[in-house]
Amino acid sequence: MITVQNLAIQFDKKPLFEDVNLKFTPGNCYGVIGANGAGKSTFLKILAGDLDSTRGTVELGHGERLSVLKQNHFEFQDFTVLDTVLMGHRKLWDNMQKKNELYAKADFNDEDGIVLGKLEDEFAEMDGWNAESNAAALLSGLGIKENLHSQLMKDISGKERVKVLLAQALFGNPDNLLLDEPTNDLDLDTVLWLENYLSNFQKTVIVVSHDRHFLDNVCTDIVDIDFNKIRMFSGNYSFWYESSQLAQRQQAAQNKKAEEKKKELLEFIQRFSANVAKSKQTTSRKKMLEKLNIEQIAPSTRHYPGIIFTPERPAGDKVLEVKDLSYELNGEVLFKNISFNIERNDKIALLSHDQRATTAFFRIITGEIQPTTGSFAWGQTITTAYLPLDNNEFFQKEISIKDWLGQFSADTTEVFLRGYLGKMLFSGDDINKKCTVLSGGEKMRCMIARMMLQNPNLIMLDHPTNHLDMESIQAFNNNMKTYPGNIIMTSHDHEFIHTVCNRILEITPNGLIDKYMDFEDYMEDEKIKALRESKYVL
Repeated sequence: MITVQNLAIQFDKKPLFEDVNLKFTPGNCYGVIGANGAGKSTFLKILAGDLDSTRGTVELGHGERLSVLKQNHFEFQDFTVLDTVLMGHRKLWDNMQKKNELYAKADFNDEDGIVLGKLEDEFAEMDGWNAESNAAALLSGLGIKENLHSQLMKDISGKERVKVLLAQALFGNPDNLLLDEPTNDLDLDTVLWLENYLSNFQKTVIVVSHDRHFLDNVCTDIVDIDFNKIRMFSGNYSFWYESSQLAQRQQAAQNKKAEEKKKELLEFIQRFSANVAKSKQTTSRKKMLEKLNIEQIAPSTRHYPGIIFTPERPAGDKVLEVKDLSYELNGEVLFKNISFNIERNDKIALLSHDQRATTAFFRIITGEIQPTTGSFAWGQTITTAYLPLDNNEFFQKEISIKDWLGQFSADTTEVFLRGYLGKMLFSGDDINKKCTVLSGGEKMRCMIARMMLQNPNLIMLDHPTNHLDMESIQAFNNNMKTYPGNIIMTSHDHEFIHTVCNRILEITPNGLIDKYMDFEDYMEDEKIKALRESKYVL
């Protein structure tokens, strides 16, 4: 349990948030949300003890242990993978080191024996004899194969280090668990494993994440940082989002009577509760939404970009034909002998265990690189827009955002360009900001504005949610659900794929898996799981 009393923090005399009084209790998972700069990571650092608050206190339950997901991926370079996980339980790790020192003493005496006996008792109380097997099980669950457990952290890949540090945070069944963006750089299968793990975790979890599906599946409560306040709401992210949108609509309708507003809110809660109860993702830990207090529902101050794609013309019968496409990188086969046709109205989720494969596929069909073998052909009516994984090459010139967007527009008048940039939340003097100083999220919003100018009837998206805040992700997702053209996308965002795509293409070193089906059904189908595993065996 974590108790927060009268908490406040300010920087340069400007309060980030103040008067925070919250209690985080066992058996619940709290999702912390807020616009960029609202203070999500700052709040977690205060809870973890890594940052002092201006005033107020944070207290753990008596004798409780707090575990935090480490963000420094190079902190444990000279330790083995297994030892790095064991170090997640600091008291146990220190006990093991002291025991080893005593056992290694050449002049071991009676006093050492007494100390060692106490250490052994503590070791047994902390389930030390099962520590290594428990750590190994966590690693295996996260996809770290047993042959890597004895490797040094510096000798494994960056993505593997992310999983090891996550295992470190989870290790030893901590009483309180703080996770800042735990799904970053995790593949979809690992995210599903983590969702299941946390859904059955009976201690206190506090998590910051931009992954809406993840928040929906693990959270019992949402902690919203807004209005320089931190407030707690029962329910998951989707309920918070839909209810805040309803509250904003009601606020705009000033003439609506209080009784009508209350009736509308109650109907909304009942309708949403029924939908959640039927969801496959519902767990026994989730609170009954019928118990919600309608006074909790309030509009948000957040701003959502206006992402609207309007095809200049509809697609014809021929969209894209791919024949026997293969690609090797430095002699390594990323995919081979891929053949398929895209039909009108297909919205495709492009999957692979290897991100290099999906990116290479996009670069081939956009003409950036040549395939090793095979061919592809676009239909004559198709106009495309492409959001690449890496957009840094687009932002090398020392020019303003307005001039940058003007490079891709037939109409270069300021009024016209301001219209598109305004939709992407660049207002006033923002349009004169230099491209070379933009944040990752600002670059992504510029790239989306560039795509909107193209009026495409087919959109290609290579991890479209990277660097975007929750508001931009939500707006992008909402538009893609109603977009009348074709989509080919790859993403780690489960919700984006699930709500947009009607077809799954998984490209592997041993060919293609092609299914017209719901994404969640695809990920859960046992026969497809076996087929997927076989396709990655070389």
